[in-house]
Amino acid sequence: MRVLSVNTGTARPLRVGHRNVLSAIGKTAVAGPVTVGRLGLHGDEQADPSVHGGLDKAVYAYPTEHLAFWHTQRREHSATLFDDTLPPGFMGENLSLAGLLEREVWIGDTLHFPDCVLRVTAPREPCFKFNAVMGLPQAGRLMMEHACPGFYLAVVQPGSIEAGQAFTLEPGVRGLGVLEAFAAKRLKHLR
Repeated sequence: MRVLSVNTGTARPLRVGHRNVLSAIGKTAVAGPVTVGRLGLHGDEQADPSVHGGLDKAVYAYPTEHLAFWHTQRREHSATLFDDTLPPGFMGENLSLAGLLEREVWIGDTLHFPDCVLRVTAPREPCFKFNAVMGLPQAGRLMMEHACPGFYLAVVQPGSIEAGQAFTLEPGVRGLGVLEAFAAKRLKHLR
């Protein structure tokens, strides 16, 4: 398991339909070590702290194995042809990971990096901003249907993290899997 990219972003206007909303979904890769504090990565912002950020959603991780799916969806379902590769951070993730999928992760598991430790707290819930940045009105629905949300992390041990680092997963209690929690959120949205 490896960190392919560490990504941060600042809040800025995002065009959603006929209006602009503040969003920090657009993250870009950062070179070198990035400081990880209790509230997330140094230099990273969240536009809406009611749903992003805070102690339990300090860092968002996304498996890069899902990017081929999203590339295909954008090419096949968009009114305009998207043929570009999705860059690191495009999904809004702080950590672009390889080798760890949601089906292998449980709420309470910890990810041990060389200089910090992060605990899995929840799956991501897609929103209208995700649809806008993907250029697909059904992107959130597709994320729900294909169970590829990524997951939020709390900072257990602050430190630093950088692209290229290997990490290990230490199992927690194993009471609720990330995909089980995501399925429960999906049911809530369908009601």
